[in-house]
Amino acid sequence: MFIFDLLGGLFSIALVLIVVGALTGNLFFVVKQQHAVIIERLGKFNRIVGAGFHAKIPLIDRKAATVSLRTMKNGFDIDVKTQDNVTIGLEVSAQYHVSYEMGAGPADSGVYKSYYMLQQPVAQMRDFITDALRSSIPVYTLDEVFAKKDDIAKDVNATVSEQMDAYGFTLVSTLITKIALPAEVEDSMNQINAAQRTKAAAQDLAEADRIRRVTEAKAEAEAMEKAGEGIANQRKAIALGIKDSLETIQETGVGNDEANQLFMFTQWTEMMNEFAKSGRASTVVLPTDFRDSASMFEQIIAAEQVAKDDAGTQA
Repeated sequence: MFIFDLLGGLFSIALVLIVVGALTGNLFFVVKQQHAVIIERLGKFNRIVGAGFHAKIPLIDRKAATVSLRTMKNGFDIDVKTQDNVTIGLEVSAQYHVSYEMGAGPADSGVYKSYYMLQQPVAQMRDFITDALRSSIPVYTLDEVFAKKDDIAKDVNATVSEQMDAYGFTLVSTLITKIALPAEVEDSMNQINAAQRTKAAAQDLAEADRIRRVTEAKAEAEAMEKAGEGIANQRKAIALGIKDSLETIQETGVGNDEANQLFMFTQWTEMMNEFAKSGRASTVVLPTDFRDSASMFEQIIAAEQVAKDDAGTQA
């Protein structure tokens, strides 16, 4: 009889708990997708439940925490010093999530560790990343930090990932999104860049001027070469013309001396005709007999020089 009374009492208590739980919403609960809920029974860890519909014992079981399994982002700023003693500001972005590893038992899972093993996991992860960056940046110069920022971030991510894994977090990536310089350093770098661009522009202009001068020199040399060839051909043509003229005169039976004198007379006559056609008011004294002139060539040159001087005076 006593046993039946005891069972009846327990059934009544259970019935009351069910009714109270149903009325207060403490009996059934739903876990959203990409979330996990930690259930404690009388203050002690009991189990981890995933997405779906679940039930718990009212007043005995409680939802200790709802843990998100989605990837989260945390950004922060830190100041570090480079090898060449330049203090720079870094904007850092970290992507992380609670580890999906279940382990051998619930206590080895990422959800369990992320809740029970670290009071402020996000703040601790930030401290780990800050310490890693302040340890690695000082071995690089300012220029190397800009050139190798992705490699530095990967090394920091690998180091901090191992540390955070013990607390149930997976560090997906660590990014250095911005490098801020002091105003005076930025101005100096801008001046250096401007000077380098000015130097490069001056070198380009000098190279262009050199090419122009070389091209002009080559063109002038080629022109002089062509002019020389023209003069040589002209002289050759004159010589051939004189030769042909003498041969023509000699074919008429005239002797060599007479032929030469006739040719010289012809040249002298043409010279006088050209002088008369010029119309200049210069006076040139010439011998009446061209045979008396032993230096006809010098006299012709003298006449041409007088004509040039007279033209210069009129101008």
